[in-house]
Amino acid sequence: MNLVERIRDAGIVGCGGAGFPTHAKLKPGLEYLIINGAECEPLLRTDRYIMKNRSAEIVRAVQAVAEALSIPRCVIAVKHHYAEEIRSLRAAISRAETPIQIHELDSFYPAGDEQTIVYEVTGRVVPPGGIPAAVGAVVDNVATMLAVSEAMDGKPFTRKILTVTGEVNHPTVVNVPIGTPYQTCIELAGGAKEKEFFVVNGGPMMGRPMTIEEAGHAVVTKTTSGILVLPRDGYHAATSEVELKNMLARARSACIQCSFCTQMCPRHMLGHPIEPHRIMRAVSAGTSVSELLNHPIIQNAQLCCECGICEVVACPMGLFPRKINAMLKRELSAAGIRPRFSEQTWTPNPMRDLRKAPSEKVAARCGVRPYYDYAIETMVTADSPVVEIPLKMHIGAPDTACVRDGETVQAGQIIAKPPEGSLGAVIHASISGQITLLKDRIRIRKD
Repeated sequence: MNLVERIRDAGIVGCGGAGFPTHAKLKPGLEYLIINGAECEPLLRTDRYIMKNRSAEIVRAVQAVAEALSIPRCVIAVKHHYAEEIRSLRAAISRAETPIQIHELDSFYPAGDEQTIVYEVTGRVVPPGGIPAAVGAVVDNVATMLAVSEAMDGKPFTRKILTVTGEVNHPTVVNVPIGTPYQTCIELAGGAKEKEFFVVNGGPMMGRPMTIEEAGHAVVTKTTSGILVLPRDGYHAATSEVELKNMLARARSACIQCSFCTQMCPRHMLGHPIEPHRIMRAVSAGTSVSELLNHPIIQNAQLCCECGICEVVACPMGLFPRKINAMLKRELSAAGIRPRFSEQTWTPNPMRDLRKAPSEKVAARCGVRPYYDYAIETMVTADSPVVEIPLKMHIGAPDTACVRDGETVQAGQIIAKPPEGSLGAVIHASISGQITLLKDRIRIRKD
């Protein structure tokens, strides 16, 4: 069995958030293997912990993938101020006697955006709507490489390392079985400081806001990068309560067409033809959304990476370009509309370097500056007596259970598979126990 088949059988998906099945990304003919260690979301410390403490395994996996696919250039991209992480990686590279390079990035957000990091490392712009392979590159997260290293030893992807921080008593990194309840993770971080709180699944910029009730039913998945416990009356709680119709009404009444959102858009700065201020003007015209979908300006909303710079940092009026773009992307996808772009060379804006948003400023603007300097040096490893594993934790079709209700399974056993011929990843039991089949999850309770 070759390495890519081992990765497939281990059920590994991208740990950076998107959840693309890793085996499907690893194709021959690539020039660059870029490992994303930027961890650009403020507050998250998972990748930094991994790079400091598991660097040998990361380097081992990078070396193995490069050799398996004959990729000549391997680069680990890390922010320059991650001094301890860089020292650990360099030491591991030296011991392995491998030509893996370290590329030091500025401390800006979103340095970890896939297309941004490709340009930072290679100087090549991924075409609008394209993937890194279009310029000879593939990007994987450092946590994904750790999972690859474990797959090399025959271990499937059944546990997740993630950050739990914010309004908790002991901000920490936890290592738990996939399917562990969020509440268990919060308790592992010493519990919330207040009875009433607000939860964000992921980072403070691109993470999904959740009420305390939603968080009570949430579980750790293959793509969970962090659990943020934030004040109930904070920025995230307030902005999450604004309904779409109110966002559109605000755009019609308050957008001043300053174009700051476009000037700071990371994808626009790479030369992509997305102009959030023009999208805001179009939706402000009073026309129904369905009537706008054939407009080229609206179609370019599909190029939005949803980083949030436009609404958190750029907009002086407190509007929601990112959320409106996300809505348009859903509508365009449902209508089967994809924009077409000419075959040309895309050139970054000459002002790009001057318009990068410093990470600390971004943290302040989204209300999480009080937690920004938390130094997380420890990891808590724990098990859970009950897990509920979602059947969809990746890009592609949901998996189908291949176990029976009431069956007893062992940790590491395959319990769900993607439909034949579809994009997906197998799912393994993260603990041993008895199966209960739910609508879109598989519950396992320890005997």
